[in-house]
Amino acid sequence: MLQVRRTDAVLLLVAVVWGSSYLAAKTATSALPVLVVLFARYLLSAIACLALVAARRRNRRYTRDEVRVGTVLGITQAAVLVLETYGVAHTSAANAGLIISLTIVLTPLMDRTAGRSGPPPRFFAATGLCLLAVGLLVSGSGFHSPRTGDVLMLAAAVVRAAHVTLVGRLTRSRKVRPLHATAIQTVVGTALFSVPAAVSGLPALGRTDAAVWTQLLHLALLCSVFAFLAQTWAVQRSSASRASLLLGTEPVWAVAFGIGLGGERFTAVTALGAALMVVGTYWGQAIERTHRIGKQEEETSCPATTLTSV
Repeated sequence: MLQVRRTDAVLLLVAVVWGSSYLAAKTATSALPVLVVLFARYLLSAIACLALVAARRRNRRYTRDEVRVGTVLGITQAAVLVLETYGVAHTSAANAGLIISLTIVLTPLMDRTAGRSGPPPRFFAATGLCLLAVGLLVSGSGFHSPRTGDVLMLAAAVVRAAHVTLVGRLTRSRKVRPLHATAIQTVVGTALFSVPAAVSGLPALGRTDAAVWTQLLHLALLCSVFAFLAQTWAVQRSSASRASLLLGTEPVWAVAFGIGLGGERFTAVTALGAALMVVGTYWGQAIERTHRIGKQEEETSCPATTLTSV
């Protein structure tokens, strides 16, 4: 029981850390150009990951699969963070955390294009509820054209869903260690943002104050390195359903940080949108999980039936 509670606490902490990332990114981008923030986040993450790999007593070498997978995922992950960081810079941290949670219901739809059977019809009802929630969130105090940041966060949710789907495809049937693959991803991201950051005003990074550096370190070490490794550790010691339930609280924490520390305010319309988004994502998550488990049981029972009939 103690081990279960400890694992749950780690997963909940990961959700809290991820929920805090939107306010941290918004604070950092208010003082520095977005591309400089991304470069600093990747560079600090890369230093930490490479140090952790070097500290290992054995199996330090990177395999070809890890380099290939890490390179591809590094590019797609960079695309996600570009959209997320530009998005949160032009909308509220609460809205950003809620809209990005659409990834939960978009990912199974991406898997459908990979040749798998699609989710049941009621899953699309949950997706529709989430889209209605997005409409309410972007409307604010009245219906108007969506803000640039909200549109970018919506695009980020789509790209993140594609990234998550790609992770599954590329790591399936390959021996890819999470730490090594993450190290490659962070190195690739650092390389991708180095030149754009230099053009955007990299010297400003050296003139920034301690408060902004605190946000950058938070994004790099806690929201990136710690969260990923802690998630991997905890999921190995828990069920996928239990883990997804706890990690699914991320948008709730994003709202809490946005309102509690960021001073953001919700109108009645956006509060309704936030509630519908949480309900829709949890509902869609539950439908997808039940459908997936049912398919797995069906697939495992088919070979046994065939052998019996022969």
